Amino acid sequence: MRVFVTGASGHIGSAVVSELVAAGHEVVGLARSDTAAATVTALGATARRGDLDDLDGLKAAAADYDGVIHVAFKHDQMLSGHVAAAVAAELATVQALGDALAGTGKPLVTASGTGTFGQLGRPLTEEDAGTPSGEADAGTPHSRIDSEIAVVGFAERDVRSSVVRIPPITHSTLDRHGFARMLIATAEEKGFAGYPGAGANRWPAVHTLDVAHLFRLALEKAPAGTRWHAVGDEGIPLREIAQSIGDHLGLPTESISADRLQAYFGGFLAMVIAHDIPTSTRTTRRVLGWEPTHPGLLADFDEGNYFTTHSAHI
Repeated sequence: MRVFVTGASGHIGSAVVSELVAAGHEVVGLARSDTAAATVTALGATARRGDLDDLDGLKAAAADYDGVIHVAFKHDQMLSGHVAAAVAAELATVQALGDALAGTGKPLVTASGTGTFGQLGRPLTEEDAGTPSGEADAGTPHSRIDSEIAVVGFAERDVRSSVVRIPPITHSTLDRHGFARMLIATAEEKGFAGYPGAGANRWPAVHTLDVAHLFRLALEKAPAGTRWHAVGDEGIPLREIAQSIGDHLGLPTESISADRLQAYFGGFLAMVIAHDIPTSTRTTRRVLGWEPTHPGLLADFDEGNYFTTHSAHI
């Protein structure tokens, strides 16, 4: 299959490209710079210059290939506090890709996040669809749920569309700027590994290579209009994550009260760190036959990559 991949030089995208190439697919990756193009080429794919702001270019690219995997997202915009702008850009992108593939029966697989739903009081399942967020005052959507709903809805337009939800902590040697790195860097800066309150709230996590494998399975055989969970650890208590970080850094661990979360974690992380977001993978494993085979988060920490010199600050 000839596959177009956005975000092809990034953390998740580079793993997806490698997975597809190894499986015999011909891959073309979107690259917005010469550096990104060189990375895509080194992975065994062909680089196609462009970016997420060029919607006409995205439509043309999508129409040229047998399937599309979209994993690019404006994470820097989101982490800087411009969440509404980031999710509005995401919605515009998926709508452009869906329009390009309408009536073709071709696969479109996009990325979303398990944390999008906040706290449900129970594990998130693949059947949880969410409801449209509505429009913010500025006239832009303010939740990635809107993009999910749009992608799933493309099934009614003869697109074999599906969504892969990725947990907030996606870890491996490919991780350079993710939440695991952020937690480690914060512990080093503050001199202790912090966790919110009692630290009993749970976060899912997954190895990058397991995510890449699920994207390939979804591309190859996911039914239209479906959602899947790329989750290895379905819910690790934050206190255990902090304890592991503290042990590896030789630092103590400490509970952070609600009024101190912003001071310790800062920015976007402080807004979400206390969420309890366990996630089920039952349907994903049963229907697609996906099984994570790489180390879980704490085992990955034990392998040492995250705690080598300068690793937490890349």
